[in-house]
Amino acid sequence: MSTITAVLRKKPNKQGLYPICVRIIKNRKPTFIYTKQYIDFKHWDEQNRRVKKSHPNSTRLNNLISKKISEANEVVLDDETQNSNLSTQQIHTKVKRKGKNVSFFKLASERIKKKYLKGTFSVAKAELSILHNIQEYVNHKPSEPILKARENIKLRRKERISKGRKYEHHTMDLIKKFSKDNSLFFEDITTPFLEGFKTFCISHLEQKKTRTVTNQLILIRTLYNQAIKEGVVHEKHYPFAGEKEKINIQSGNKIGLNVKQIKSIEDLELESNTSIWHTKNVYLFSYYFAGVRISDVVELKWMNFIDGRLYYEMNKNEKPVSLKIPEKANIILNLYKQDKQSETDYVFPFLKKANQNNKEDIFVKTRNATSLMNKHLKRIAEMCDIKISLSNHISRHSFGNIAKNRISPEVLQKLYRHSNLKTTINYQANFIHKEADDALDMVLSS
Repeated sequence: MSTITAVLRKKPNKQGLYPICVRIIKNRKPTFIYTKQYIDFKHWDEQNRRVKKSHPNSTRLNNLISKKISEANEVVLDDETQNSNLSTQQIHTKVKRKGKNVSFFKLASERIKKKYLKGTFSVAKAELSILHNIQEYVNHKPSEPILKARENIKLRRKERISKGRKYEHHTMDLIKKFSKDNSLFFEDITTPFLEGFKTFCISHLEQKKTRTVTNQLILIRTLYNQAIKEGVVHEKHYPFAGEKEKINIQSGNKIGLNVKQIKSIEDLELESNTSIWHTKNVYLFSYYFAGVRISDVVELKWMNFIDGRLYYEMNKNEKPVSLKIPEKANIILNLYKQDKQSETDYVFPFLKKANQNNKEDIFVKTRNATSLMNKHLKRIAEMCDIKISLSNHISRHSFGNIAKNRISPEVLQKLYRHSNLKTTINYQANFIHKEADDALDMVLSS
C-alpha cells in the first residue's frame, strides 16, 4: 500500500524559500516529486498540507498540488491494480513523465547518455549509430531515387565519422541533438512502421545481414518497453505484442581455423615492428589465451602479468580472469620487453599514445586499432592461403574449433569466461560435427 501527501521539504534554496513536493511512500521507502515551486515556510499549512491563503498565489499553487497528487494517485492505482510491483523510483519516473509528450529520440538519448557517462562507450556509440539509421528512415523522402538516397546517406555518415575522429563534435553533442528531436513518437511506431524500417535497412542502408537489422529492432523494442514502464505510452500501442512484429534471433555459422592454418600464421615471416607484424602477434596472443577478445589484448599492461600468470578484467562484463601464460605467449611477450618503460606501460604499441586518464580516448584508439588489425588480417589470410574471412573474433572461434570435444564443457566454460554452462555447450556445438557426419556416411553407404 502506498501513501501520497504534499509536503514542504526542509531544504531551502539560496533565497531561503522551501520546495513544495509530493511525497510517495511505498514499502516504507519514500520518493519526492518536485513541483518546481518554492514558498516561505510561514505560508505553509502543515496540518492540511496546502498553501495558506496568505500567499498571493495560493489558489494556483494548491491547484498544482492537487494535479500532481492526482497524477501520482493514478500511477499508484495502476500499479496496485495490475500488480506491477513498481519500485518507488519507477513510480517517481512514471509520475514525472505523466502528461508529457516524450519523443522516441528523447527517451533514447537519455538511455545512451547514462551508458556514456558510465563509460560503456561501445554500447553508447552502437546505439547512437542505430538512432542515426532510424532518423534517416523517418526523414527520408519516398519519392527520392534509391541510388541518390544511398549516396546522400553515405555522405552524411562519412561526414559524421570524420568529425568524430577529428573531435569536431563530441558524443554528448549528438546525444543533446537527439534529445531535442520530436520527429518520432512511440505511438508512431506501428507494425507498418517497423516493416517499412526493415525494408529501408536493406534497400537504403544496404544492411545485408539479418542480425544487423534485428539488433536495431531489439533496441526499438527495449526503448518501447521502457516507455511503457515510465508511462510515456500506453501498452495498447505496443507493436511487438501477440501476432505483431516478432524478433527472431538467428545465430550464423561460427567457423574457426584449424591447426595447420594457425601454424601457417605462426610461420609467416613479416618485417619486425610493422603494423601487420604487431597484428599477427596480437592475433596469436589472443588465440593462445583461448580467444581473449582482441580489444582486451590491446589494453594489456605489463602489470597484468605476475608470476607466470595473466590477470585482467574483461571489458565486456568486468569479470576477473586469471590464466597461466603459455610458452608461445611468453615468446611474444619477450619480443616487446625491450620497449617496456614501467609496469603501467601497454605491452602492445597500439595504445602508446592514448591518454591513460581518459577512458573515451582509450576506447576510440582501441576501436581504431581493432579496425586496422581486421584489415591486416585479411592480408595475412591471403599470404597464408587461408580462404576463411579472417577477423579479430576468429581467434576465439579457432580455439573452439581446435578444442572441439577434446576438452570438457566445464573447463571450456572457465577458459571462455562464460557465466552459463549452456552458453558454452551451444557455442561449442558450432565446431562438433562428427556425429552428424558419421550418421550421414552411414546412411549413404548402406
